Formats: sequence, C-alpha cells, structure tokens
Amino acid sequence: MKRKVIIMGAAGRDFHNFNVFFRDNENYEVVAFTATQIPGIDDRKYPAELAGKLYPNGIEIKAEEDLEEIIKEYNVDLVILAYSDLHHVEVMNRASLVNAIGADFMLMGVDSTTIKTTKPLVTVCATRTGTGKSQTTRAVVRALKARGLNVVAIRHPMPYGDLVKQKVQRFAEIEDLKKHNCTIEEMEEYEPHIAMGSIVYSGVDYEAIVREAEKEADVIIWDGGNNDIPFFRSDEMVRIVVVDPHRPGDEVTYFPGESNVHMADVVVINKIDSADLIDINEVRENVRATNPDAIVVDAASPLFVDKPELISGKRVLVVEDGPTLTHGNMAFGAGTIAAEKHGAAELVDPRPWAVGEIHDTFETYDTIGPVVPAMGYGEQQLKDLEETIRKTECDAVVIATPIDLRRIIKIDQPACQVGYELQEIGVPTLAEILEDFAVKK
Repeated sequence: MKRKVIIMGAAGRDFHNFNVFFRDNENYEVVAFTATQIPGIDDRKYPAELAGKLYPNGIEIKAEEDLEEIIKEYNVDLVILAYSDLHHVEVMNRASLVNAIGADFMLMGVDSTTIKTTKPLVTVCATRTGTGKSQTTRAVVRALKARGLNVVAIRHPMPYGDLVKQKVQRFAEIEDLKKHNCTIEEMEEYEPHIAMGSIVYSGVDYEAIVREAEKEADVIIWDGGNNDIPFFRSDEMVRIVVVDPHRPGDEVTYFPGESNVHMADVVVINKIDSADLIDINEVRENVRATNPDAIVVDAASPLFVDKPELISGKRVLVVEDGPTLTHGNMAFGAGTIAAEKHGAAELVDPRPWAVGEIHDTFETYDTIGPVVPAMGYGEQQLKDLEETIRKTECDAVVIATPIDLRRIIKIDQPACQVGYELQEIGVPTLAEILEDFAVKK
C-alpha cells in the first residue's frame, strides 16, 4: 500500500524534497503540497512536466491553513515539513496538530535530500533570514576568484512564477533578470553575483541545475536561503554558517538553523560592529556548546551610504529588505542603523500611509518596526509599495535593499542607497580558511 503524503512548504524546499525523494518513488503518493510565508503561491499545481510519470495530472498546491481538512479528505498517512525559519515551538505545534489528527509527522535529513556534485563545494547558510549570507557569499566568491577559479553560484529556490519555465534558470547578464521575470526578492539575490562577473543558477529541479553548473565551474557555491540546510554535498566541501547576535539564542531555537550550526565547518558571527557585547558572547557560547570543532570567524557588516547628507537632520522613511522583516522577524535592518548613524531627526512610521498588500504585511507581521518592508513578489505588491512610499510624508527615503529600488518603482522623494559588505575582524579570514582547505585537498 502506498503511503499518502502531504508536503508542507513555501515553494522551495518542498519541491526539492519531492524531486529527490518522492518523484519516482512507488512507495508514496504525494496528494498535495501546502504553501505559506510567500503570498500568492497556493491555489495552483506542481506541474505534470516536473512531477514525473507517477503524477500525470500534477499535484495540487493548497493553503497551509487548510491542512487539517486536507489530511482528513485524503486520509493522509504522513506529513512532511519542508520549509524554514520556524521557531522550534512552531515546528512542534504543527507536529502536534498532525499527530492529533492521526498522521505521522516527519522532518527529512541531509542524506535523503542532498544531491552529490562532482565539483568542490562551498555552502553558505545561516541560522535565520537576514544574518548576512549575501555579503558572506560575496566574500567567498572574491576569495576563490582571486585564486583564478571559475566560480558558479547556485541559489536556493525562489520559484514563484511559471514552474515549468523556471525548471533551470541561468543568470549571467542583467538582462537575464528581465528575461526570467524576476521578482524584487530574486533580483536582490542574483544581481550581486552578476555584478561580480559570476554566473548564478536557480530554479526548481536542482539535479538538472547542478549538472549544468558543473559544466562551467571549478568550484560551486551553494548560496542558501532563509536558514535552510544545503541541497548539495561533495567529497570536497566547506560548510559556512552565519549567525546573528542581534537575535541571540535563535541559533539554537530555530529550525533548521540549529542543524546548520551542528554541521558547520566555519561559523561567522556577523554584525559585531552593531550588536551588544552580551549578545555576541551568548551567541559565541551557544556555537561552542553546539559545535566545539567549528572555526569561528568574527565579522562586521559596515554600512555605506551614497548620499548621507539626505539623512542628517531629516525626517526619513526607511525601506528595508522584505524577508528580513517578515519571516526573519526583525523589527529593523541595515537602513535603520544607517539612518541612526547619520543623524536622522526622525524615522517616519509608514503605517498611516500603507496601502493594499503592504498594509496587509504590517497586519500579518506585527514585529515590524517603523519601516517599510520591500515586498515585491508580484505586480500588485510593487504597485502598493510604490504608493505607500509616495504617500508617506517624509523628507527623504533611505533604501536598504540589495538592489536600488528606483530602477523598479518610481520614488518621488529624494533617496539614498545603503550598501554593506562583510569585513572579517582578526584571523582567520574566510580567504585563509579556503586557502588552507585547498592546500589540504
């Protein structure tokens, strides 16, 4: 008898787990995916073209809020949790509900869900969304390129559009972002790689993706998403994990970020330039207790503002990276720190002017501070973001997203851009660690 399965996800890890474990597995029947975290990704199908011969009609994707009735409707035997950035209590809340209904609850491990690559591999993961993976990845890419290596990055999936068209995506030019109809969230992750002269792959089918990447790579970088664990493994690999002292304790209380700490070869304690010493020490102690063999790198993320004169003494509206504020649960980000550093007279709270889906985001995520989350998963969100910024009464806008929003939406007020890069403090640096690894291998 086939076991009937539901995979709980957010249009990423869920599809990956299906592809590598369930797609051609005759012992299971996946009756549905459920979706959460990202707006507008339910009420569609995982297409037959990707689902394989066992699923000629594709697989329904339903809202997670309907989980209980789906389990009962299909008499489900097993529920797989396959998305990230959940507090351990939230994981067990879901497990308790599933078990109470009668089904088994499962978290899938590394052996069942990783694909082996033939190339040396460096993975960059984290314990929460918004720890600073992107600038860490850029530091790794620079170090490897300095050794004359061809570096290809593979980014954690963000397939929110046509899944068939997004099976394998390759980004080498800025024009490729438009070609693939990228959202703001996708552009924020892909564009920095392109700007560095690197190639980045993403999509849905990561077996097909890695085989394409291997054709042009000396080294593959896994550029992780949220606090998820890697999709790949290799006989030659370095696992780097970034932790955030602005959220001390999360490195051992969030799923699956704690697993990343356990697996790490290198742990980067980021943002020590803006965190409290007591919080830095708490994170350091938790890392040592969890993984005493990991190499610890201290790092800062210094901020750069192109027009600081627009901030000093002014009433400013700060636009922060969206996922950092939403499922990352941060009240603020780099833009707020930059505004305070450069002497803003006031951070204008945008809530009185928020419209549409931006207003709804504030309602859903009540931990967000007096800033605008740069939500751009769809056309309507972009329109609502533009309108919210336009209506907010402020002297200037501080843009702290990894890309310049002014290329995507119209901003009438004077605006400045915040940038940030990883800066290692002391030794060893990531370049030294990677050099030592290369010599040993």
